[in-house]
Amino acid sequence: MEERLLDPQITDEERELDLTLRPRRLDEFIGQDRIREHFRIFISAARERGESLDHVLLSGPPGLGKTTLAGIIANEMGVSLKQTSGPALERSGDLAAILTNLQDGDVLFIDEIHRINRTVEEVLYPAMEDYKIDIIIGRGPGARSIRLDLPRFTLVGATTRSGLLTSPLRDRFGVHSRLDYYDIGEMLDIVKRSARILGVSIDEEGALEIARRSRGTPRIANRLLRRVRDYAQVRAGGSIDRGVADEALSLFEVDQCGLDKVDKMILESIIFKFGGGPVGVNTLAVSVGEEIDTIEEVYEPYLLQIGFLQRTPRGRVVTEHAYRHLGISQDGDSTLF
Repeated sequence: MEERLLDPQITDEERELDLTLRPRRLDEFIGQDRIREHFRIFISAARERGESLDHVLLSGPPGLGKTTLAGIIANEMGVSLKQTSGPALERSGDLAAILTNLQDGDVLFIDEIHRINRTVEEVLYPAMEDYKIDIIIGRGPGARSIRLDLPRFTLVGATTRSGLLTSPLRDRFGVHSRLDYYDIGEMLDIVKRSARILGVSIDEEGALEIARRSRGTPRIANRLLRRVRDYAQVRAGGSIDRGVADEALSLFEVDQCGLDKVDKMILESIIFKFGGGPVGVNTLAVSVGEEIDTIEEVYEPYLLQIGFLQRTPRGRVVTEHAYRHLGISQDGDSTLF
């Protein structure tokens, strides 16, 4: 099976390593300065009042630190973190079981909250607003509703597509924060910090090369660092410099802009099969053999961010910058500029 360095799926091994590398306090968290300062204020104020933090909605592309921030909020508040995801909450009873087992002040983190079932979502409304939950006992004409009190808790919802959230749910969050891609300096600091924790021998130029190709995303930076570490161990005596990082990332088909095989497949499919666009995302997904959600949530945001792709009312269009980067003329010929 081919390994994809930018695959949105996280393996159990990666999950364990991510826990090792994940910051646990606001002071350890690199980047997102504005959001970090906001939470420092919100958390300090809540602790001084002896209250739970307001419900928090975190949005942005995958891998930017939404789960990490949920853990930091719990640690800074001195409470427990309970985790689940939108797709895992299939029935209202699933959510009710989690809510009734929370302790006072706990943080409940729901990943991919935009994918939560609508009937389950309705259970959240009174839970978030009044800290109460309605449970139906029995069936048919004899069924009756019992309202239970819940401990005061903080719901942290994470979403890559905030536009899919219903207005009633979105309005019940007191704090809305959108995480943006990290700049090169921040990515460099993240790579160096992760290298120290993993015991990787890496110089400044080697760390910079990995940072430059990490798409402004810490999760990808850590994944690339581990793969370059493997390459260095086998072929370069265990030390990483710029040359070793470049050789490793070239071998793993991650180019100077951080594009991998799927990114290039998307761009080249639009160019060669659809004349550069516009093409609808449904057609594009079939053309490259990817899920629509994967294209929209994982690959497209970065291609839009660096100006290689445009969204138009009629579909996706490849830009001149992408043609130049791929070495393809706008007539569709594979000719270097």
